[in-house]
Amino acid sequence: MEHNFKVERSMAVRNRISQVAMEKNQIEKCKVYEHYNHTDSCRFTRWTARECYQYMYARPWEKVNDFYLDLVNQRSNLSDLFSVEINYQKRDYVDAGDMPETVVECKEAPGHSKDQSGRWARSTFKIVVSYHGKSFDGWQKQPGLNTVQGLIEGVIGRFIDKKKAQQLKDKGLPIEGSVAVAVAGRTDKGVSALNQICSFYTWVKDVNPQDIEDAIDTAGRGILRVVCISKVSRAFHPNFSAKWRRYLYIFPLGEAEEGRAPDWSEKVENSLLTKSPSELINGSNGLIAEERSTANTVDHMAWVEGKLKPMNFSVTRVNKLLEQLEGKLLSYKMFARDTKASRNIGPPTECFVYHARATKAKLPCSSMGDEQVIKVMCVELIANRFLRKMVRVLVATAVREAAAGAEEDALLKLMEATCRRATAPPAPPDGLCLVDVGYEDFGPRKCFIH
Repeated sequence: MEHNFKVERSMAVRNRISQVAMEKNQIEKCKVYEHYNHTDSCRFTRWTARECYQYMYARPWEKVNDFYLDLVNQRSNLSDLFSVEINYQKRDYVDAGDMPETVVECKEAPGHSKDQSGRWARSTFKIVVSYHGKSFDGWQKQPGLNTVQGLIEGVIGRFIDKKKAQQLKDKGLPIEGSVAVAVAGRTDKGVSALNQICSFYTWVKDVNPQDIEDAIDTAGRGILRVVCISKVSRAFHPNFSAKWRRYLYIFPLGEAEEGRAPDWSEKVENSLLTKSPSELINGSNGLIAEERSTANTVDHMAWVEGKLKPMNFSVTRVNKLLEQLEGKLLSYKMFARDTKASRNIGPPTECFVYHARATKAKLPCSSMGDEQVIKVMCVELIANRFLRKMVRVLVATAVREAAAGAEEDALLKLMEATCRRATAPPAPPDGLCLVDVGYEDFGPRKCFIH
């Protein structure tokens, strides 16, 4: 009797799950995706969210991932991308003594002397790590996923004090992963980092930093490497002590983007207008396709939803769009994702962008020959803080606006939008990299792109 009841209940649950799944699929089929109602002169040439998504992902991102892996393993250097000599590792992170006084010798809390005892007699270690984003499921530790935080915490758990280790052992809990690691900024899945800053503290007196470095490097196995590790003041916090962060986005360019910028005064040949959409569209998806240059067609235009839309953009135009953001404290809520656009609690959405530039470069990679080197657009963004997915949305929106021929203040105007559909969907995470974090005042000399 009891067995039959369990079987019937199990069948009812399965039927309910199937019914919910069918209802969800039906809702998805009937769902209408509304586009933001742009009212400017570029509203007919601006890509939709789906068109922008397909344009962004139809790129050789594996080449960018290979380059970031070479950077992590020190087979390449950012100097190979830019004409300036870049030695960021030696500049800021090789030795704790090279760090600014505000970080290494932080002022002691009131009422505490430098010679602390008891619970204050702990050691704080600052770890600078470089990792390949494609090999991890992001920074934040999550059950069943390969994350950077999970790997590091699993290693340094052996360096906690013996008393706490015994307490965990008595409770039947693992020692590995029992140490909480603070970080300068959590990166999403697929986002790489060259100088990510994290820290942890322990009450063990005889911890050798080299032992920690060797343990993490062994666990990293070519996808995560310790740049340096040092002991710092207990007042140091990798996030709250930071004054600026630098992100680099590498965007592979196609043949069209390597050429001239779109000429918006150019007239479309009559032969182009007489062709059917199927003849004009180059590709199976029918949404975004690149017209090859011929005598009677315009190579940067394609037929999309009955309109002629641009298929390439000017890197110079992207640079001018981003340059308008420099030196301003603005709310980037329209460029954020997974964050409430309007909230009364939590961190504000205002960010101060120190530097925002874009330039062309050639992507070097040890796995490619000279004939396979591809041209890329490098976007450098430096700000006091960044919102969730803010960099990727900024890059995608700047590319979209540059292709549409928008004015130089287009990004500033989009900040006054009433819906996040006004901005483009985030660009692929493969191109994004957290280059470094600054704990001293920002200066223009630190920029890669001038």
